[in-house]
Amino acid sequence: MAHHHSAIRQQRRSVRRQAINKKNKSALRSQVKKTRELIENKDKESAKKLLPELFSGIDKTVKKGTIHKNKGSRIKSRLSRQIQSLNSAPSE
Repeated sequence: MAHHHSAIRQQRRSVRRQAINKKNKSALRSQVKKTRELIENKDKESAKKLLPELFSGIDKTVKKGTIHKNKGSRIKSRLSRQIQSLNSAPSE
């Protein structure tokens, strides 16, 4: 347990930041999960409509420092690539 006043303040700040980061990550995961479900159901139009909102959420989460910049870029790249490949696969 912290004894110095500065350490006690830092502990309180750390708990607050942890709660905020958890909320942001949870919201981001929900958006990604919803998009992945649309991709799984091969609903390209709905997934494309959801993409700008998802990208905005990812960028905000990166800006707040909750996730790393490269992780945000990786998520955006993979999802957009999966959406583009929905109908472009050759059908036999």
